[in-house]
Amino acid sequence: MAKKTGGTHRLTFTVERLRKLPIPSKGRVYHYDQKVPALAICITSANSRTFYFYKWADGRPVRVRLGKFPDLSIADARKAVDNLTGEIARGVDPAADRRARREAPTLEDLFDYWLTHHGKLHKRTWSEDVRKFDKHFGGLRNKRLSAIDETMVQRWHTALGQQHGPYLANRARALLSAMYGFASKLGHQGPNPCIGVRKFKEASRERFLLPDEMRPFFAALAEEEPLWRDFFLLCLFTGARRGNVAAMRWSDVDLDAGAWYVPGETTKGGEPIVVVLVPPAVAILETRRAQTNSEWVFATKGRSGAGHIADPRKAWARVVKRAEITDLRMHDLRRSLGSWQAAGGSSLHIVGKSLGHRDHKATQVYARLQLDPVRNSVDKAVAAMMLAGQLQIENKGTEDE
Repeated sequence: MAKKTGGTHRLTFTVERLRKLPIPSKGRVYHYDQKVPALAICITSANSRTFYFYKWADGRPVRVRLGKFPDLSIADARKAVDNLTGEIARGVDPAADRRARREAPTLEDLFDYWLTHHGKLHKRTWSEDVRKFDKHFGGLRNKRLSAIDETMVQRWHTALGQQHGPYLANRARALLSAMYGFASKLGHQGPNPCIGVRKFKEASRERFLLPDEMRPFFAALAEEEPLWRDFFLLCLFTGARRGNVAAMRWSDVDLDAGAWYVPGETTKGGEPIVVVLVPPAVAILETRRAQTNSEWVFATKGRSGAGHIADPRKAWARVVKRAEITDLRMHDLRRSLGSWQAAGGSSLHIVGKSLGHRDHKATQVYARLQLDPVRNSVDKAVAAMMLAGQLQIENKGTEDE
């Protein structure tokens, strides 16, 4: 039976009794367990029934929410009360401990910190990391760092691999692991949950533009606005990374010498490189320079805060769809130049030099190479690609949007 002493409702908790407890007309009412006095159930006017731990300690009340009834059984609620009573006896403040856990940083908090203090300062591709986090970290972003363990990361990584392929899954895992390197800055002292998660094996990609794809590719480019047509052609004719081509400045280009000096702060390896500009590339640049007064070769009007083109993915999707070419990525343009050089008989050292590779084992060999053989190799490869595509570089207008 229920007893009421001093405004306090007390009864021995059973499932049947708790189900039959009346719903208050307004507000909430607490009932306490006679068997375990620190266990209470709170019933609201909306018929929400929740177990609480309630006990006075050091002259003040300590209240901790335990869980909903009947999802949390009476036996488990009593066991939780016993555990909390033991914590208080050892000098632990369970309410403060749980409040600290509620206020602990989430993965999104960690990403924001990493992006501000590392990503934007040291990575040219930080905007791609933002896109990757927004698109592929949905199941993790709102979780507390302390709640993310190796098993959770393993399931997430596996699902990404199944849905988007091993390459993307591995890059997302690498981003998560890098973020956890800064977790201690937010007070998290747990281990990096990525350490035990093995990366997927990635097959080496060998895709490049084939001879019978050159003509439809160039034809598809010819239908693009000059801004994107010239951008993709220069990616192909220089073999440079798309981010470097997008951020090309006139101050770094010497058309008379046929050379483009890419600053070290913008390259992947952090060292300056020299990219040869063969005649078709020079012809494109001469036309663009005659019709722009911007510091950027590929300037935009309000579409990018950087002042130059930033996201060519939509334009690229149009080109490959129009050309009816499958499984071709923008980076494959860089690979195409190297592959066509190799097919023309150029040495791997020459190919590596033309693409700005910084393989430590070959650095001394590269240092002895001059630009003339590199220029001859690139010139030969570009001429072969243009011949296969029956392309002629004409001085058409390059008015940008």
